[in-house]
Amino acid sequence: VGTVADVRDLDAVQAAVDAGVDRFGGLDFAVANAGVGAYGSVLQVDPEAFRTVIDVDLVGVFHTVRATLPAIIERRGYLLLVSSMAAYLPMPGQASYNAAKAGVEQFANTVRLEVARHGVGVGSAHMGWIDTPLIRDARADLPAFDRMLTALPGPLGKVHDVDECAAAFVRALGRRSRRVYVPGPMRTAAWARTLITSAVADRIVLRALAHAPDADGQVAALGRSMSARVAALLTER
Repeated sequence: VGTVADVRDLDAVQAAVDAGVDRFGGLDFAVANAGVGAYGSVLQVDPEAFRTVIDVDLVGVFHTVRATLPAIIERRGYLLLVSSMAAYLPMPGQASYNAAKAGVEQFANTVRLEVARHGVGVGSAHMGWIDTPLIRDARADLPAFDRMLTALPGPLGKVHDVDECAAAFVRALGRRSRRVYVPGPMRTAAWARTLITSAVADRIVLRALAHAPDADGQVAALGRSMSARVAALLTER
């Protein structure tokens, strides 16, 4: 039986963690995986939606680590913090998500150093497009997002099955991996991040995403900066 908690609420996360520790006697692993996205450029996105993405995707990771860390230290366990290829591959219209996931990666790097003396391992996961409700909502709401995926070169535009991602996470837990990449070629992109954010890369991305301005018009017509499913979940909690 699971325990539900809003990762934006540290007390709620702590209560869920305490329930798990009471039930199982401790924690060996913790995975910070809660995430939402927002629609629209910096000029178009609803500021509240932007703030919500940061609260869930970045502050929520902090809350998860803060709540679980004492129990993880006790077992000399492992934390897996879910970042994304968005940490090093910026995409127009996704500023909040890109910023949050870059923050998660650097947060993981910092926590790793802080808890090394306790024998705790810390990894960050970097995925491409995974076939989750997050991606399906965006494709259903914004035709421009679907065209963007088609325009991206090679593996950067491919959507991968969620089972592939889950299997990679399970392997990471067993190996206490420092980095997890799904699919594997994301590792190359991570190493090439300086090139990816160069002026040359900007020209390639902007050429491939020439339709990007259409997305703001679609967001305006949609009348919201998040999927209806995510908005309903956030309201419920």
